[in-house]
Amino acid sequence: MSDAHDALRDDPVIGPLIDEYGEIELEPADDVFERLVTSIVNQVISTEAARTVRGRLFDAVTITPEGIIAADREELRAAGLSPQKVDTMRNVARWFDEENVTRERFEGRGDADVTAELTEISGIGDWTAKMFLMFALGREDVFPIGDLAARRAVEDLIGDLTRAEMETRAEAWAPHRSVATLYLWQYYVDENSNVEDIVA
Repeated sequence: MSDAHDALRDDPVIGPLIDEYGEIELEPADDVFERLVTSIVNQVISTEAARTVRGRLFDAVTITPEGIIAADREELRAAGLSPQKVDTMRNVARWFDEENVTRERFEGRGDADVTAELTEISGIGDWTAKMFLMFALGREDVFPIGDLAARRAVEDLIGDLTRAEMETRAEAWAPHRSVATLYLWQYYVDENSNVEDIVA
């Protein structure tokens, strides 16, 4: 058992979920740009819609900064992206291209520092930045309070809390809040038959 699972097993909320679902691992993506594109696609849409748009987009264009920059705007729109998401994706692609952004850019930097830099890009908010921290960089201590599914799971498991109260409760899961969130998401999927997966 990993250190995260060993530590979280004693928590009265997450511990039983570990027993039920086994060890769920946080696995950072190989390609940080592609992972950020995925989170942009996933912003504020259903799981099914996100899967459809991702498939169309990844089939239509090369998912690199150069590929997104070179893609025709209407081609991106035809994949199912809203005008705002097209703008966001192009902003991100230009930033990666002009700054030669790689995973190494973020090494040794705190989560708040990375979030601050990402959210300077028009169209990137706190939720998308936190998804990048978790799934692109593999940061283990992120609690995405802006994520509806995570909040719904907390409400089911703990009770009706404000966002501030949820963040306070989540401090008990530090420094493994990302892993705890994976269990909240799995619980949410398990409890909602109309949800096949979490978009993140």
